[in-house]
Amino acid sequence: MTRTTITKGSGNVFRDLGFSEEKSAELILKSSLLQALQETIKGRGWKQVEAAAQLGIDQAKVSKLLAGQMAGFSIERLVHFLSLLGQDVEVTVRKAPRGRRRGKVRTRRSKTHKIPA
Repeated sequence: MTRTTITKGSGNVFRDLGFSEEKSAELILKSSLLQALQETIKGRGWKQVEAAAQLGIDQAKVSKLLAGQMAGFSIERLVHFLSLLGQDVEVTVRKAPRGRRRGKVRTRRSKTHKIPA
């Protein structure tokens, strides 16, 4: 029987994969926005062509978004897409707790998040 070594993650998959703190923070935010966009599109039961028309992009780009491809889509663009779909996006900035020199980037979905039809 082969033994498998399991390493406990840090809670930040992008840092665990070797990305810098800065890039990791960007990827956390982008992936959360992308997930919200995917859930909104799927929740409405739209075909890719319908989503493309609502977002003002071509179907091929919607296909990439739904497949989880973040490359080529900035944070600003993902926020814009969500706003076009009637979603509010909030960013909160606050001082890091005492004893921690650097801030963290976290995302949190609203408990009242519902996907309107």
